[in-house]
Amino acid sequence: MLKDEEKHFIINTYNRQPDFTLLITRGKGTLVWDENGKAYLDFVGGLAVNALGHACPPVINAAWEQMNKVIHTSNLYYSEPQVKLAKCLVENSAADRVFFCNSGAEANEAAIKLARKFSKLHLGAAKIEIITALNSFHGRTLATITATGQEKFQKGFEPLVPGFRYARFNDLDSFQSQLNDSTCAIMVEPVQGEGGVHVAAADFLVGLRRLCDENRLLLIFDEVQCGTGRTGKLFAYEHDAVLPDIITLAKALGGGFPIGAMLCREKVASGFSPGDHASTFGGNPVACAAAFAVMQEILQEGFLDDVTDKGIYFQEKLRLLNRKFPGVIIEIRGKGLMIGVELKEKGQAVQRLCQQKGLLVNCIGDRILRFLPPLNVSREELDLALEVLQNTFTEVFGGE
Repeated sequence: MLKDEEKHFIINTYNRQPDFTLLITRGKGTLVWDENGKAYLDFVGGLAVNALGHACPPVINAAWEQMNKVIHTSNLYYSEPQVKLAKCLVENSAADRVFFCNSGAEANEAAIKLARKFSKLHLGAAKIEIITALNSFHGRTLATITATGQEKFQKGFEPLVPGFRYARFNDLDSFQSQLNDSTCAIMVEPVQGEGGVHVAAADFLVGLRRLCDENRLLLIFDEVQCGTGRTGKLFAYEHDAVLPDIITLAKALGGGFPIGAMLCREKVASGFSPGDHASTFGGNPVACAAAFAVMQEILQEGFLDDVTDKGIYFQEKLRLLNRKFPGVIIEIRGKGLMIGVELKEKGQAVQRLCQQKGLLVNCIGDRILRFLPPLNVSREELDLALEVLQNTFTEVFGGE
């Protein structure tokens, strides 16, 4: 009944299918249950949102405590949860200032606006263009789908927002070739998520920093998916010691509550003045309280090291699986617990059968399996997921 009503009342923007799409009624830790009481290991995690799993007690307690104080106020007034979270983010990053919003797309919109405004103020009115990477994903608003280097997300929404150029990911020469007198910034994901879990090479990010310094450009890292501990560091840029001018966060930051953040250095923050940018719900007290609780959990001693170790463990097991099914897997890639497995074919079939067997995974296109389990997933749960995956491979591809 509910699924029929959903089709009747909600705009059809998601490819839900009656024989495949679940009605999830509750979750606890790494598990979710459907309306029939069947349990599933959730390795989609709300697309990297549920960093601490479902119903995480510290997050629930922080949100509940704040809800009993005040749920929302205008940004015309001070907010203690906002300040606590902003201070925590600044003290643990390369940034000096924070702007809060509600999503990754909004965080990237803020970054785009700030890059243009700062560059116009300090480098001239012509400085408006931003170079992004092909195969990137930066959001669904008009500006962020234009920043996204994938035509499939842009089709039908033309005319797109002017001021964007595209270069090949992990190709410094390609980025350099796109520079002109109007360039104000370069914007990349240190790990491309929606593009198929492609990791930026260390020399690529170092080269982008050098390119920006030599040409007085801002370097923006979109860490909406790969940030907040997902790669085994609080920020993905920490792997290569490359300091950006602007960082965007969302997804995992709220542990399930909608929140986004744009972080920037002090000099760049001066590009915005009161009235230049705003968000009614940005920095909502409940969302900030939940996000602060998430940060406190992730920043506990040993937590991120454990994410790194579990990511290495999972990839090693996937490589063993690859040897059992030669020719099935093209490549295994990722960092920490952000892992992509590119198959030669039949990715959707693998995703469907995994779900039938009690494992939720994401399939990008028809070939790339994306694994985004909670950061506090246990090794036993990783083993269980691998067992389901092996059994699925046996049925889909035959033999071992």
